[in-house]
Amino acid sequence: MSRTKLTTLGVAMAALLTCAAPPAQVASATPAPQQPASAGPDTVIHAGRLLSDPASGRVLTQQSILVRNDRIISISPGYVTPAGATVVDLRNSFVLPGLIDSHVHLASEQGPDTRINTFLKTDSDAAIDAAGYALVTLKAGFTTVADLGGPGESMLALRSGGARGVVPGPRIIAAAGAISVHGGHGDANGMPRDLALLLRSPAVCSGADDCARAVRERVRDGADIIKITATGGVLSLTAAGLGQQFTDEELKAIVQAAHSMGRRVTAHAHGVDGINSFLRAGGDSIEHGTYADAESAKLFKQNGAYLIPTLLAGDFVAREAQKPNSFLSPAQKQKALEAGPKMLDMLRRMHAAGVKIAFGTDTGVSAHGDNAQEFALLVKAGMTPLQAIQAATVNAADHFSLTAEIGSIAAGKSADIIAVDGDPLANVRELESVDFVMARGKVYKN
Repeated sequence: MSRTKLTTLGVAMAALLTCAAPPAQVASATPAPQQPASAGPDTVIHAGRLLSDPASGRVLTQQSILVRNDRIISISPGYVTPAGATVVDLRNSFVLPGLIDSHVHLASEQGPDTRINTFLKTDSDAAIDAAGYALVTLKAGFTTVADLGGPGESMLALRSGGARGVVPGPRIIAAAGAISVHGGHGDANGMPRDLALLLRSPAVCSGADDCARAVRERVRDGADIIKITATGGVLSLTAAGLGQQFTDEELKAIVQAAHSMGRRVTAHAHGVDGINSFLRAGGDSIEHGTYADAESAKLFKQNGAYLIPTLLAGDFVAREAQKPNSFLSPAQKQKALEAGPKMLDMLRRMHAAGVKIAFGTDTGVSAHGDNAQEFALLVKAGMTPLQAIQAATVNAADHFSLTAEIGSIAAGKSADIIAVDGDPLANVRELESVDFVMARGKVYKN
């Protein structure tokens, strides 16, 4: 483009900005938050049993939760009904905070058509699919999710639409793509080179400087968190194993670039070499962690890092790999049978060592809406039902630095509230059948 055209474009943009907003507003990179308009009368929830703060484990009885617009106003003993308030009768239910899934892929779901859909579906198709899966996820009781690696523009648009109340779904923490090495888990594998070059994400990088560039571009695009693929992956269409794929220098550059721009970094990691190298580089959390060892546990605690074990994904791929008509490729089957069965024992060891655990499922590998099946697997690995619920509430909120907003039911927090019939502290599988869902003050299931 010529300098004349560039100058003309600059003048036009300046004129547009001048017309669109007064100078004081143009100077601000972040628009002032809009105050929500009144959504009508207050809502009061009469809760028979209430686990308002999972950190304490204390269950209150006969409580009234007052909700105004998208906020919790108060919690009062007894069944109180303020004048004009709409009553939600949960006197025969167990009420607790909305659940948080720290690892989902809303834009897809594994199945026989997964590979062909890479070529047939557009980003717009992915956005529509994601909107549908988001609603399914919300109705399953998950009022906040982290989408780790979905199509960037689609997920950012869905995040925005949900936040504005235009599209029903959970609050979305978006990674806006995943950073991978060339040829690694996250690159366009299993296809001719010419197609791979067309479909390859700009987040694929090689070398410390290039990987720092990829981080900065994710932040520029609007990522809330940086997701990387530190090791090979089970479902990548390549027989490249599950070991470390970034160099130590690349990992350090990624973490430094992300932290300098105010973003946490989480790493898909199976092999112990990739897990420990990423944690030594200062990484904030590990997804999967299949081959974590005693050194890993020390590094987790040294960093204050979280483990997101995604046991449901490991269980799903191991079962799928054993089917005679499995849709997995030979390389995927081999990796699934190798990694899947090891994940329960890994979590048992990490939990016993005192590593912090946040709930995450990698849903999109398994079916959307089945997220709560992870709870029974966490308990099978040695956690108590309360500890499993803490992983999906207060721990996950801390993992995303959102403790002031979500994770418990308290005055001033977002009105994200769910309910079940039975007692999930006695039988955690009660959470697989959620009967009531309120997200940001709006009832989506009752």
